[in-house]
Amino acid sequence: MSGSLVLLIILLVSSLPVFIVYAWFRIAKYKFSSVWFLFALLTGIAAFFPALILQDFFNLSFASRGRFEIFYHVFFRIAFVEEFSRLLMLTIFFIISNFIAKRSLANQTGDSAFVNTKLPPTFNIIKKATATGLVAGLGFAILENSVYAAFDTKVLLLRAVTAAPIHAACGARVGSASVMFRTNPIQAVIRLISATAIHGIYNFMVAIPGFSSIMAVLIALTALASSIAAIQGGWEKPQDDLDNFGIN
Repeated sequence: MSGSLVLLIILLVSSLPVFIVYAWFRIAKYKFSSVWFLFALLTGIAAFFPALILQDFFNLSFASRGRFEIFYHVFFRIAFVEEFSRLLMLTIFFIISNFIAKRSLANQTGDSAFVNTKLPPTFNIIKKATATGLVAGLGFAILENSVYAAFDTKVLLLRAVTAAPIHAACGARVGSASVMFRTNPIQAVIRLISATAIHGIYNFMVAIPGFSSIMAVLIALTALASSIAAIQGGWEKPQDDLDNFGIN
């Protein structure tokens, strides 16, 4: 089997969760356009690179020794750094989209004072930010899974059913946190910490021989189920709530 064909198979298998979520959004008729879905996915992919740089930076020599080595590695260097990178890229994404929406609305109405008013995130906005973060998590997982599988194809299927859901679940929490920092920083920090904790526990279970695969699957699917529950049932409010924030 040629190297290019192997790479294509890796990318397709890594992307399966994305196709499933996209189909779910379409069937559920969420107010989530294909263009927004694509940009959310690209935002997650982009988050992979600052995470890679930061993880290399925090690969400190003193951290490679001592009893707390594994905790430093799985909870800070991997989990926190990856969630922070997602938070950074999602925040930039929302800022840019909000700026574009304000400019567009100002051109339509001529009322720049109105579109420059800072509004707190509504129920709809938080729901959509949560869904955006979930998609961004899947984008991150595509690239990460492909890198892992390029070195060892045996881990591809396991990571597709564990790493992709865990990144989606944690991304959903970070997505909602990214729009709450200005008005509710305590809740935003709690969501960031919860994403880091879930991600770190998953990493810790994977590092334990024996029952790690079963535990990893349970943790990933449970976390994903709670994120799905947070998204479902929302977005019944008027579309204007989304338009005002710019994430429509």
